[in-house]
Amino acid sequence: MTNRTPIVVDADRLPPVLPSVAAAAVAALPSRLHKRLDATVERLAGVPADPVDGGVSIACGAEALVTLTPGPTGAVTDPDQARCSCLLAPRCLHRTAVLVACPVADPAAHPEPASGTAASSTSGGTGAATGRTGRPGRTGGSADADGASVGRTGRSAAQTKAQRAAAGALWRAGSAVLAAGAPAAGAVPQAELLRAAHSARLAGLPRAESAALRAVRGLRAHRERQAGHRLAELVEVLHDLLYVAGRLAAGDPDPALVGILRRAYQPDGTLEVYGVCREPVISATGYAGVVTHLIAADGRQLSFGDVKPGGPDRARDCAGAVTEMGAVAVNHAVLARGGLRITGTTVSPDGRLGAGKGVRATPLSGIDWSSRPLAELFARPLAEVATAQFAVDDPEDPTRAGTALVGCDLMVVGAVGDQVLARELATGGDAGPDRAPVPDGPVIRLVPVNSHPVLAHVANLRRLASWPGLRIRVVGRLDPARPGTLHPLAVGPVPGAVATLRLPPDWHGRADLGYDQLQGGHLPPRDLAAMTEPVLAPGVDAVAESPLWRVRRLVELAVSGGRRAVGEAARSEGAELAGPLRRAGFTTAATVAAALAHESDRRGRDVFGRLADPEPDRYAWAWLAATAHLAATERELIRSSWTESPVG
Repeated sequence: MTNRTPIVVDADRLPPVLPSVAAAAVAALPSRLHKRLDATVERLAGVPADPVDGGVSIACGAEALVTLTPGPTGAVTDPDQARCSCLLAPRCLHRTAVLVACPVADPAAHPEPASGTAASSTSGGTGAATGRTGRPGRTGGSADADGASVGRTGRSAAQTKAQRAAAGALWRAGSAVLAAGAPAAGAVPQAELLRAAHSARLAGLPRAESAALRAVRGLRAHRERQAGHRLAELVEVLHDLLYVAGRLAAGDPDPALVGILRRAYQPDGTLEVYGVCREPVISATGYAGVVTHLIAADGRQLSFGDVKPGGPDRARDCAGAVTEMGAVAVNHAVLARGGLRITGTTVSPDGRLGAGKGVRATPLSGIDWSSRPLAELFARPLAEVATAQFAVDDPEDPTRAGTALVGCDLMVVGAVGDQVLARELATGGDAGPDRAPVPDGPVIRLVPVNSHPVLAHVANLRRLASWPGLRIRVVGRLDPARPGTLHPLAVGPVPGAVATLRLPPDWHGRADLGYDQLQGGHLPPRDLAAMTEPVLAPGVDAVAESPLWRVRRLVELAVSGGRRAVGEAARSEGAELAGPLRRAGFTTAATVAAALAHESDRRGRDVFGRLADPEPDRYAWAWLAATAHLAATERELIRSSWTESPVG
């Protein structure tokens, strides 16, 4: 008898399932079983699964055994790959519940067997191609990192009938989920979103499809109370879904709403790149690894990554990982402090370097952050950089601010929890070796990129916070959701400063906060004359202290409780909702909040005179207006936190 190790049925172990397969299973299930579907899925969470030849089997009762046999890509891409032994199969509760319990597969990574060729042939349309920023680009296909032909979604100025129909289906499914609230958005409403996402894919609407899939994952994470999930993230996802679907369904011709079908790598000739730092990656979707950030000789920010399915241990072990770039083996630890001259380069629109067979690379000597082109990161004040990054035309676009690297010279002034408080140093040749902070400049929060204990971010920031008055050079990203907040990726000494870091020569003047361990010997001696009095409070949070929290609570309550919860809250608060907003000068916020409250409590009557909930369209538009205005207003407050002096 062979001993088999049981596998717990959860999203980390069950194979992913294509949205179309899961949606078709729910649609085929008799309606009388819909009410039992969610309870069955919850019950499966504690059922062990056994490995079988080429897949897993899950016992769903004394006479029902569901077997999943994923395809070559590791995902269930065909209905025949999910079988149940009961007499009602395939239209049975057991098979449907198991498919719903599986994670949602990415259709781009796991194409359907019958549609893989068709998808490739339709991706390189004859219309104007749209890039990641929605600007017109070249038509036709191009060679990706593996030499495969990749095309962009083509579309004319007028939408096709199929695109408007697919966007309308997504709008109806998203509006229904919003009106019901996340607790009531079980397997059946999620299946409607998955079905609409599949229609959007067939119609050539990749941005709408991606928003729908992220919405389903967010709903599942919220309902299962997964660790690390935040309600604000689900609000943002539903906002993006309704924003894109609503505009497309209304016939908006903006090409940015369509997006791109696949990430297209374009040839870039010969390129010289220099390493800036390494960043560990631990995603909520089960991927982990490392990304090395680079800057080209022409000043472009690029990256080269090794991110694959895995957990936190893989992100830690990738500190010195070797990744193939064409015919060259690239060590990320060496590349982050060195450089490469690459021929046959391919680069994606978001700056990722390809690793196709035609790529050749020659090592270059590393340069420090004070040499060009790396010095360009530190050439502008933070206020100017923040203003440029937050000045985007479409704040709802996924490519919004916060993704580009920024550099700055800071002085540590204290700490609050895991956050380091700092002030930006003044520029100028006569500022002296240990420059003083910018007069009346904001207090900047340095927040760990990832607080997982296998990484060194938290320990390194605590080490820096122990030395008030320390001058450090920082490379990181702005946080677009919090005022005056920077996510540091690497630190180094400030050129010419005395009270600064003293790193080993082989570190080449930089420490990757996720991997390198800062020690006491890397800090200057504790000269009490050089140390400053620590600051223990970061000052006033412009977003948290404003009355906008009332609008934020209302839009989040709409997602977590549904339409009726918003109506109950509006009736209990009355004038207390809009009054403080108007007195503080947020008149538009008061108007959209009042409109959402009014629409949530609007009821109609059926033909028999009984109260009934109206169609969710007007309510969804009211919620979308409130959420869009809230995001834009908070964004402006966050931008101003980098340019105005602190209060309090």
